[in-house]
Amino acid sequence: MCDERHKFPPLKVTTVVNAEKTLDKPNALSTWLDRPATHISIAAFIVAGMLGALGVKLLLHDGALLNIVLLVAVAGASIPLAIALVQQLIKGNFSVDILALMSIVASLILGQYWVAALVVLMLSGGQALEGYATGRASSVLSALAKRMPQAAHRAGESVVDIAIDTIAVGDELIIYPHEICPVDGQVVSGEGSMDESYLTGEPFLIAKVPGTTVLSGAINGNVALTIRASKIASDSRYAKIVEVLHASEENRPRIQRLGDRLGSWYTPAAILIALASWYFSGHSERFLAVLVIATPCPLLISIPVAIIGAISVGAKRGIIIKDPSILETIETCHVLIVDKTGTLTYGKPSLTTIDCFGDTSSDMALQYVASVERYSKHPLASAVVTAAEQQGLVRLKVEDVSEAPGTGLTGHVAGKLVTVTGRGKLSREQLLAMPPVAPGLECVLLIDGKLAGVMHFQDQPRAESKPFLQHLDSRHHITRVVLLSGDRPAEVALFASGMGITEAYGGKSPEEKVEFVRQATLKEHTLYLGDGINDAPAMMAATAGVALGVNSDITSEAAGAVILQSSLVSVDELMHIGRRMRGIALISAVGGMGLSLLGMAAASCGWLSPIQGAIAQEIIDLLSILNSLRMILPTGSLSDFESRPL
Repeated sequence: MCDERHKFPPLKVTTVVNAEKTLDKPNALSTWLDRPATHISIAAFIVAGMLGALGVKLLLHDGALLNIVLLVAVAGASIPLAIALVQQLIKGNFSVDILALMSIVASLILGQYWVAALVVLMLSGGQALEGYATGRASSVLSALAKRMPQAAHRAGESVVDIAIDTIAVGDELIIYPHEICPVDGQVVSGEGSMDESYLTGEPFLIAKVPGTTVLSGAINGNVALTIRASKIASDSRYAKIVEVLHASEENRPRIQRLGDRLGSWYTPAAILIALASWYFSGHSERFLAVLVIATPCPLLISIPVAIIGAISVGAKRGIIIKDPSILETIETCHVLIVDKTGTLTYGKPSLTTIDCFGDTSSDMALQYVASVERYSKHPLASAVVTAAEQQGLVRLKVEDVSEAPGTGLTGHVAGKLVTVTGRGKLSREQLLAMPPVAPGLECVLLIDGKLAGVMHFQDQPRAESKPFLQHLDSRHHITRVVLLSGDRPAEVALFASGMGITEAYGGKSPEEKVEFVRQATLKEHTLYLGDGINDAPAMMAATAGVALGVNSDITSEAAGAVILQSSLVSVDELMHIGRRMRGIALISAVGGMGLSLLGMAAASCGWLSPIQGAIAQEIIDLLSILNSLRMILPTGSLSDFESRPL
């Protein structure tokens, strides 16, 4: 073996997330009672009735007609609300809305028509506001689907506009300046740049030259590019993102049930207080006043508004919150279980050293291997080709290239037979000359059957990995970090020591990962962080699961949140979003319900009339909802973690 051991600096790696098959958006229409427009119409109807009644009182001075106008308005507006509540009761959902319905019925029985009208306005107006807030939050999600082009320009003897769902793999498409790329592919001709910030969160333009990858959804710069489609539209990156967003939208009904679960004790308590005030005072108006002020709009609306706002904030930062419960659970996790490859590393190997034998130089070995590897799809091929380009080596002409599974890659270069293979294909004599097995990956170069070189590769750690792990301990109370990997134990241990991780396990199968996570979760809340490959079962076993990138359909479904730009900084942002949401929701719900309880006490003592109670509850509702809407307001950076090099 020659003395030359050429070292290469760590290569800069840009992770390109593979897209998977998309899922069409459900076409089922919401029922009429669930539409925000319905509640807006009901609120408008009751307001019109109240204005009409006020006109009758001021102009006609007819009390009987005034009551009739209010009765018609309340009855007309209450029917759809009552139908919706009855449907919930049939399904076994003892909704907190039942308090509002009881207040309306009691008001009508006692002749308190103005009170009944205010309660209807409070309920329908609050639900309309929820619909508005939901629309504000969801606009970020729907914008993704709306901005996708419906046609592409296929190049040939002439340029033909075609629907994107007719694009086939291999089609050459022209992307004109400032157009959106319709499918994933590679640049064939043209040199320019693309804005991929909507997809990756990176705030700068990415250079595009022949051979570079383009992502669907990226915005082209000032130069027209011709690309060759590598995937159809439904399999491209953008379609995958839209699918994940639709999945997060489908989880919204769970948010609604959250308010009902929290109200399971509040509703019976309010009814008991109302009945007790009636029983001990003998005044039915006190019963009504308690019911009116007990209507828990802060619970019904403020929590969903805060959570939906958090989903919106995350979407703007490339964080897709699929399961809203992760916003509450992620901050309670004290154990981080993290995968190695693709999570704490870039997930792509780079060439680090070359061991040379005989008369072979490092440049010669690299030039020969790169010349044949450009025809290979092996994971190490791109690392070799990239290293050769960085060294300025010219690729040589190759003939008779062949690659058989398990045997390696062969080809004739400059009249010599070049073989790129592994240790398992070497003779006994060649194995004796080989250096000891080192951490990482390797490939062996044979020239005319003789051992010529060994190339070593390492999956480079992310620049932010070590400071990120240190940050979790100080800012997010993560007291235990576990590295769980399927890689060789010795390699995992070496990597863990460099990261400052004291607990690391290598050689773990997916089944062993699941069992480890299960046992850990029985003791403490766990957060599992993986890159989306073979992590889905373990992710589902953890208290909270976060997928870094959308490499796998299965893992994206298992994760509570998906980080689109594959950045650890975004994981920190997700934790801060959850913390902020919990704080805002707690203030809105507990503060609003606390004020309602004070009002109920005042009403039970006779200090508030039913009409005063209705007005007081309107004010409480407004304050709670406005506080929750703070979650949707624009904010600066939500992270206090700055990526720093190792």
